[in-house]
Amino acid sequence: MSQSIPEKLGKYEIEGQVGRGSMGIVYQAYDPFEDRKVAVKVALADSLRDKESGARYRKMFFNEAHTAGMLRHPNILEILDAGADGEECYIVMELVGNGDTLKSYCRPDNLLDIRHVVEIIFKCAKALDYAHRQGVIHRDIKPTNILLTADMDVKIGDFSIAHLVKADTTQTMPMGFVGSPRYMSPEQVQEDTITNQTDLFSLGIVMYELLTGKHPFSADSFSRLIHKIINERPPLLSSYRADIPDILEKIVHHAMQKQPDKRYRMGLNMAADLSLAFDFLEKPELEIDAEERFNAVKPLHFFQEFNDAEIWEIVRACGWQEFEPSAEIITEGEVDDSFFIIISGVVEVRKGAHVVGLLGAGDCFGEMGYLSKTERSATIVAQEAVRLMKINSTLIDQVSVECQLHFSRVFLRTLVKRLAATTAMLAVQNN
Repeated sequence: MSQSIPEKLGKYEIEGQVGRGSMGIVYQAYDPFEDRKVAVKVALADSLRDKESGARYRKMFFNEAHTAGMLRHPNILEILDAGADGEECYIVMELVGNGDTLKSYCRPDNLLDIRHVVEIIFKCAKALDYAHRQGVIHRDIKPTNILLTADMDVKIGDFSIAHLVKADTTQTMPMGFVGSPRYMSPEQVQEDTITNQTDLFSLGIVMYELLTGKHPFSADSFSRLIHKIINERPPLLSSYRADIPDILEKIVHHAMQKQPDKRYRMGLNMAADLSLAFDFLEKPELEIDAEERFNAVKPLHFFQEFNDAEIWEIVRACGWQEFEPSAEIITEGEVDDSFFIIISGVVEVRKGAHVVGLLGAGDCFGEMGYLSKTERSATIVAQEAVRLMKINSTLIDQVSVECQLHFSRVFLRTLVKRLAATTAMLAVQNN
C-alpha cells in the first residue's frame, strides 16, 4: 500500500520524495526556522500499525536518532531532529544534494579509480573509528548506506540497527541476526558476540566491491552465502583487476579475516594502512628494510632526543619516498596534511618563481599543512636526488602515547625555530 506524501511534518514543509528504504521513505523538505533544506525520513505507516512487529519497528526507527544523534563527524550523516506528527514518525537529517550511494560504483562497468576508492574507504574507516570510540557499532555497513556527495565526499548513514555500548555494561554482547547478510561478518551470521570489528569486516567487503565490481562471497543461495562468509577466503582482487597493488590486497585481506582478533583492531589502524596505500599510489614507496631506515634516521638532528624504541615506532609508522632532481614534491596552494623530514639530499623552497631557501638532511618542510591542513605556502623542488620520510597525523596516531607526546614536543619546537628564522629573514629583506 502506497503512502501519500504529506504537505508538512511538524515545522518541516515537504517538497518531494527523494528515496525509499526498508525503514522508511525519505523526503526533501524545507526548515523555515533555520532557512535550509533537510532530508526527512518518515516511518512506513503499515509497519508501524503491524500488531506483532509495530512496537519493535518503531523502536528501531527511532534508534537511528538516538545513536547517530550522538555523533558529530564530517563523514557521518548528521541527525538534526526527530518527532511525531499525529501518526507519522519522522527523523530529520542533513540533506545530501545531487548525491548517490556507493552502490552505483560497485559495478564492473562503473568503477571509480583506485585513488578515489582508497580515499573513500579511508574516510569511512576514520568515521567508524570515531563512532566506535563513542560506543556506537553500526552493524549495517554496506554500499547503500554510504552516500557519495557531488564533490566525492562520503557520509555514512542509516544507524537504525546500530548498537550503543554503554559504559556500565559489558563491552561486547550477542546481538542476534540483524543486518544485511551479504555484508555480515562471520560472528554476525552466527549470532555470536560482535564488536566494532564487525563494521570493519563489512567495510572490507565494500572496499572489495568498489575495487572489483564483484562481491567477495558471491553465492546462489542463502546457505551457500553463509558458508562462504564463515569458511572461505574470497578470490584475490587481482583475479579481477591486474592493476591492483599488493598493498590493497593486504588491507582487504586484513579487514576480512574470519577471526576478529586477526582483523584491524580499530578503524584508525585500517585508516593508517590506507594512508600508506595512498602514498604508494602517488609515489611508490622505496623498498628499504626497517634496519636501514632506522640507521638513516637515527643521526638526524630531529631525532636526537628520541630513544631507540621511539625511533623504531616512528620508522615503522611512516612512509618513505624518493625524488629525482627537479621533481616537484609539494606545490604552493595545494592542501595536504603531511610534512616531510629530509633523510638525504637538498631541496629548494620556492615562492612563485623565486628560490627563497635551501633545506638539507635533517631539515623539515610542510609543517603548517601537518598542523592545520592549510594551503601550502611554498613549492618544494628537489635540487638533487632526495630521500624523504613522509609523516601525517593518522600515522603518528599509531605510535604509543609517550612517543606521540615526545614527537609533538620536538615537532612544535622545530616549527617555532622555522617561524623565527623566517621572521628574521623577512626583517633583513625589509631593511
